Amino acid sequence: MTATLTLVDAATALDTYPDAPTQPSAPPRRHRRWRVHVVMTAIAVFSCFPVYWMLVTALREPGHEYDQTPIPWPPSLDSLRYVFDTLPVWRMLGNTMVFAVAVTAAQLFTSLLAAYAFARWEFFGKNLLFAAFLATWLVPFQVTMIPNYVLLSERHWLDSLAGIVVPQLAGAYGVLMLRQHMKGFPTEILDAARLDGKGPLTTLWRVIVPNIQGPLTALGLLLFVTAWNDYLWPMLVFRNADSVIQVGVQSLIASEGSNNWGAVMAASALACIPLLVLFVVLQRRLIDAFVRSGLK
Repeated sequence: MTATLTLVDAATALDTYPDAPTQPSAPPRRHRRWRVHVVMTAIAVFSCFPVYWMLVTALREPGHEYDQTPIPWPPSLDSLRYVFDTLPVWRMLGNTMVFAVAVTAAQLFTSLLAAYAFARWEFFGKNLLFAAFLATWLVPFQVTMIPNYVLLSERHWLDSLAGIVVPQLAGAYGVLMLRQHMKGFPTEILDAARLDGKGPLTTLWRVIVPNIQGPLTALGLLLFVTAWNDYLWPMLVFRNADSVIQVGVQSLIASEGSNNWGAVMAASALACIPLLVLFVVLQRRLIDAFVRSGLK
């Protein structure tokens, strides 16, 4: 009876005061999507603008590098020609590619084996050993740079590919990332593989690796970008200005000072093109890796 009277009173109040304020409704879903798209577009434009400005500066005519026009007109390839005439660009890009691929492949291989051992094997002192291994991640490169250089000099590995690859055969970041993915791998599948008579390495290569291609792709891309952008260690090992593309860009800045920024931007654009192409090719797998890493 009381509930009925309450409903009647509420209906009467609405009829008596038709202009009474009501509870605001939630905005339509399409409006929320529109706002999200606007914000994401603004972030994308803000992130890509430095790359766009680098390309614009590289295409300006010599002497007009400080112009503020968003579109270079008429576009000029003089800065690009100057870079190819000054630096052995193709040889430097080839050296950088070989170095980055070798370091990426080596770290992927060692990280995969170490992560499998730390995630699925039980042995004495595993947690302590894993903590000590992760502690190496906190040691700055400048601390180990001189001992590594002395060791390479004693081994006569300077000016060689082995000199820049061997000290970077393993890394703590790759082990940590892959270990977390392997710990979440279903135990039932591994038990079934063991019952089928598969050994540890066979289980790793035929069962686990095909199911973590997304994380492997993401890790490989991150390792490749880090190795590609490495400047100090290749410069120390090769000891010349035409070793890798990053050293070449730095030598161009040192030789030209602040006068020929068009050439510097052109060389920087050449150094960025392989990374952009690689990201476009692996974009789908990279996004899939980050999406799946958040699923339980």
